Amino acid sequence: MSSKKETPGEKLIASNPSAFSNFFIEECVEAGLILTGTEIKSLRAASPNLKESFVEVLKDRGSDALGAWLVNAHIAPYKHGNIWNHEPLRRRKLLLHFHQIEKLFGAITQKGMTVVPTRMYFKKGRAKLEIGIAKGKKKHDKRQAMKEKTADREMKRAMKR
Repeated sequence: MSSKKETPGEKLIASNPSAFSNFFIEECVEAGLILTGTEIKSLRAASPNLKESFVEVLKDRGSDALGAWLVNAHIAPYKHGNIWNHEPLRRRKLLLHFHQIEKLFGAITQKGMTVVPTRMYFKKGRAKLEIGIAKGKKKHDKRQAMKEKTADREMKRAMKR
């Protein structure tokens, strides 16, 4: 699982807390994003919404190569944009190495896992997306996680006293 703290040179734009509550994140991968000019300006001005977004791994339209896309992530239209402003929910291509795309594709097809974005941040001025290979939590798993959190919270309170 990834550390939620920012490292030097990174500026957090948005995080996806529902990813950690609805899924067991087994591995995290950093990916670049192909964005238009108004999307970058909008990211710098306001926060996007990653809550219901996911990553799709499919073959590219023109070739047999695999590609990864961020689907259903909402980036608000740029306030000072014009008629060439971007669509808020458009599919955005992710920049990953071929072996990383194959790993994601294998996890989705063979292991029945899903790929969810966990956080979006700027690193050295470029927008990056941290995606996690995840397995869905059942209802009893969520209840167990809530019990563990409350027990940890109570232990910390007792230690402070």
